[in-house]
Amino acid sequence: MDFKAQQNKYTYSSRHAAPAWMDFMRKIVPYQQINHAGDIGCGGGIYTKALAELGIPLVTGVDSSAVMLEAAAENCQKEQGVQFHKGDALATGLENASCDLILERALIHHLPNLQPCFSEAYRLLRPGGTLLIQDRTPEDCLLPGSPEHIRGYFFTCFPKLAEIETSRRHTSENVLENLKNCGFHTLEQHTLWEVRHVHETKEKLLAGLRARLGRSILHTLKDDELEELVLYIDDCITTERDIVERDRWTIWKARK
Repeated sequence: MDFKAQQNKYTYSSRHAAPAWMDFMRKIVPYQQINHAGDIGCGGGIYTKALAELGIPLVTGVDSSAVMLEAAAENCQKEQGVQFHKGDALATGLENASCDLILERALIHHLPNLQPCFSEAYRLLRPGGTLLIQDRTPEDCLLPGSPEHIRGYFFTCFPKLAEIETSRRHTSENVLENLKNCGFHTLEQHTLWEVRHVHETKEKLLAGLRARLGRSILHTLKDDELEELVLYIDDCITTERDIVERDRWTIWKARK
């Protein structure tokens, strides 16, 4: 998916962070002690906004796409203490030791080499600061499909998508090794089932799939393949209303 294309501007700004994610953050991060958080690879600002809603006084969202940053600014226009900056995850342009918390959610699977990204996060953090990485491992992605785990149906219908997905996902061992190599310590690993969306009807779910809304991997399918996938999922899901879709994520926590 082209994150810099105007037609994709609102692809990653229409959701809200799930209550389970907010509760998890309250448990794992001493947010009351955080004065400045950086959301690296912020996209449409969904989690930039969530960090502000936790009560962090200053949150800076960083993304390399001007289009995404426009959507993020619109998404967060009512939040106090939120600002955005155009920059790359490997070279954000932010000051040394300027953040107490760095969040990198759904970022690292876009990066073949993790060390430059983690080194940049280390540079941005103050001593004792926390880095949170949230992404999916190959094991997270390839869980069986169900009405709760829609993503699993993608790979049953099109095994080639499973190959694409696993090739761009980092193993937990690789993440932890790179964190250590960059100087981080007190490493933790957690699993979180996060509600992606509650689809009021199956038709709305299918419409979202046809629009490839917030699902970058579907952009690798041709239009006729996408329709084949939608019809396949239509057959697999018999529930017509209130479909609660969840994704399993791995979250790594590290300290500087």
